[in-house]
Amino acid sequence: MARTSNIRLSGLLCSTALTLISASAALAEDDEILSLDPIVVKQRDPIGNAADRATSIYVADAEIERAAMGDLKDLFAGIASVSVGGGIPIAQKIFVNGIDMLNLAVQVDGVSQNNRTFHHVSANAFDPGLMKSVRVDPGVAPADAGPRALAGRVVMETIDAEDILEDGETFGGQSRLSYSSNGGTAQGSLTLAGRSGGFEILGYAKRATGDNYEDGDGNEVTGSNANLTAGLLKFAYEGDQGDRIELSLQQAEDNEIRNFQPNFGSSSRGFAPYFTRRQIASLRYESGNDTGLWDPSATLGFSEINVDRPTDPFGDSTATSSNTYSLTLKNDFHLSESNTITAGVDYQVRESSVNATWVNGLTEEESKNLGIFAQARLEPTSRLSVSAGLRYDWQDFTGQDFAQTGSPFTTSPSGASGNLSLVYDVTDSLSLRAGYSNVFGGIDLEDNFLFYETWDYSALRSSRAKNIIVGADWQRGNWTLGGELFKTNIDNIRGVGRTSTGDAVVLGNDFESKGFNIAATYGWDSGFARFTMNSSDISFNDAAAESFFLVDSGTPVGQVLALEVQQEIPTMNLLVGGSVEAALSNDNEVYETYTQEQPGYGVLNLFAEYSPPSFGNVTIRAAVDNVFDKQYADRATYGTEYTASTLTSFKEPGRNISVVATVKF
Repeated sequence: MARTSNIRLSGLLCSTALTLISASAALAEDDEILSLDPIVVKQRDPIGNAADRATSIYVADAEIERAAMGDLKDLFAGIASVSVGGGIPIAQKIFVNGIDMLNLAVQVDGVSQNNRTFHHVSANAFDPGLMKSVRVDPGVAPADAGPRALAGRVVMETIDAEDILEDGETFGGQSRLSYSSNGGTAQGSLTLAGRSGGFEILGYAKRATGDNYEDGDGNEVTGSNANLTAGLLKFAYEGDQGDRIELSLQQAEDNEIRNFQPNFGSSSRGFAPYFTRRQIASLRYESGNDTGLWDPSATLGFSEINVDRPTDPFGDSTATSSNTYSLTLKNDFHLSESNTITAGVDYQVRESSVNATWVNGLTEEESKNLGIFAQARLEPTSRLSVSAGLRYDWQDFTGQDFAQTGSPFTTSPSGASGNLSLVYDVTDSLSLRAGYSNVFGGIDLEDNFLFYETWDYSALRSSRAKNIIVGADWQRGNWTLGGELFKTNIDNIRGVGRTSTGDAVVLGNDFESKGFNIAATYGWDSGFARFTMNSSDISFNDAAAESFFLVDSGTPVGQVLALEVQQEIPTMNLLVGGSVEAALSNDNEVYETYTQEQPGYGVLNLFAEYSPPSFGNVTIRAAVDNVFDKQYADRATYGTEYTASTLTSFKEPGRNISVVATVKF
């Protein structure tokens, strides 16, 4: 069987296969120091050694734990190829290799998400405290990733009862309390879990409140205060043969006065209340049979994000809804221990609507997508792994009234998609890998805040993406080095223009991201260090572009770097560490009077975790983020290339001291 611990970059996160840090005898017997090594997570993935996982990014256990009382920026902080900017959850957008998450298939508990909403608000404000595992498949995605996996996918799984309970326990829980000095943000979360006779139940609740924080220059960042409520309720039953049925319900709300454009800094346009709510419901069945030709699974899901602005400085009100209904039926044909074929069908209904005082009554778009797929994951030899897949999608799209006819616009595009990934172990230390995909994207829904006038769809075309990745990984002793080249082209990505009469017209734009990722990791018995770098060069219609034109496509991240280190000190019951997030100055070749070179920055963060020997169920974590009080906007934040007289970008917090206490019971 090829690669029992395959050495891959894993999207800049491949590392040594050594177990990172074991619990010290000085610590409580049931205490555990979470690993910063993502290969520990990868080993829990049943198909982690498949060729289509060769460039996957597995977020490490320690990163998920440390982000539990934070946000998506904290969750992906050590991963240079995944950029998150915006300062606050409602404004944070995720970019993978500089590509907007709108162009990736996103799944939470197996349920597809509708990523489309107001372009000044994120549709991806997920609570890291809910997460059990997070994986990003950049670029080449398998056929069973679902429709619109133009530039890859993101997969998130929420916690189960077994993540809270120890072996033999029938009831238990976990509580977290935290306080952050910058903004005076207080948070609390409680998780309770129980199980009996195959039945499981889990409940999770979180509350966060605070004031506006200050940036590195001591300026108050308006619209940055916390007011978040999140919850998860999960029921499951697992039979003696491993078959499992699970119902998961989650909701998160962020209700607060924000800047009129929440992802911008303060401006003359003032403020408005933003009431946002995300809901996800998932019903899943898995057979638990990992052998033979019959291993079915099914997922029925619903996801929705509502963004309501009841009043604004101009006296208008807006209520929007973006939702997805999805069903996936598939079967894994286990040809042998290391050879499988996954085949099935998926169906999605996506809707985007608005109810506002300023629209003309033409208020929604809808798409229905039926897809069939098959993905083969094979190991022809002990050194070669192959993954190849095909899918075909049929889409029905319904738009608003067509400007020229006065009747709803409908079209039914269809298309095929294919992918191929290869991994070859040249030696026990060196692996080579490559992947290619050609993906039918169909027609995306538009920003529902733009449904305020008659649309002209005459130029509307189906999008299509081409992805290629070539990389190599090498391991010797405690060292792992890796690198890859990538390129993603998306044709006919949807945009907005104006006709001579002022009607909104659909534009078909071409977008490209190309560049490289590199990584170096070193692990030792009681610690770990990892460095990653991403360089992404973005073009729009074959030319450099500024953030305004790249909205919903990508962002000019340039060169981004990340360094993480952690060290156990057993004699003091301590785990200490730190991280550096940095971006090099970037001239994205947009030469206008209102743009400038994107400034570089480097930010140092430090932490220490203490587990009192007499309280084995307690962990206290103290951290100092942005130690040197750096004034900066994250490179993934909108508009960092604009001059201050043109736009004030949303700045990240200045120095922040935080304390998190975790109690397990």
